[in-house]
This record gives sequence, structure tokens and C-alpha cells, in this order.
Amino acid sequence: MIRLKHTSELQVTDSVTAIVVGSGDMPVLATPMMMALMENAAMLAIKEELPEGCTTVGGHIESSHLKPSKVGDVVRAEAEVTKVDGKKIEFKVTAYSGDTLIGEGTHLRFIVDKEKFMSKLG
Repeated sequence: MIRLKHTSELQVTDSVTAIVVGSGDMPVLATPMMMALMENAAMLAIKEELPEGCTTVGGHIESSHLKPSKVGDVVRAEAEVTKVDGKKIEFKVTAYSGDTLIGEGTHLRFIVDKEKFMSKLG
């Protein structure tokens, strides 16, 4: 299997801090924003391999958040496909601030037809 990977980056600004997001009360990168960056890397790792009209949606994510990142830091998330089972795709995800590991875990995405998926909203 081809190892599909992608890296996404984010500069920590006030808008992605725990205070603004509501997940904490300190001016550091919010855990939900780190996890969103991990999801973004996973989505982009496989985007070009999907059939026309399809995308992926997140189904589960589990990650540690080991160290804080201050406003001004650049955080990068890396996602690598570890398993494909039909429409289910599993990833290893990590996040770094510089060379320091700040989070790691797993992420599950599902391939969906965009129109069918949106039609379920009613």
C-alpha cells in the first residue's frame, strides 16, 4: 500500500487559543484546534485519491496534548494512512511545535458521496 501522508501548519493566534475557543482559560493553543489541524492533514493526505464527487468525513479522533504552544508559535500536524478498509481510512496523527512533539494519536475518516451526505440534512 502506498503510504499517503500530509502535513498541515497553523500559526497560533489569539483566535485559536483555549480562551477564545472556550476549551480553557489560558492564552495557549486550544486542544480542539490542534485536533482540527490533525483532521485537516488527514483529509488532505487522501483528497487526490478519492473518486469524483467524494470527500471524507471524520468519524473518530483520539489524541494526547502533551505541551502548550504560545501565540506566535507555528504548529504542524502530520497525518499518515495506516489502514484502508473499504470506505474506512485509519491514520496516525502527530502534532509538533518546532521539533517538540505536542500531540499524537489516531484518526478515522470515512469516504462519502458529497451529494448523498448533504441530502441527509433534510
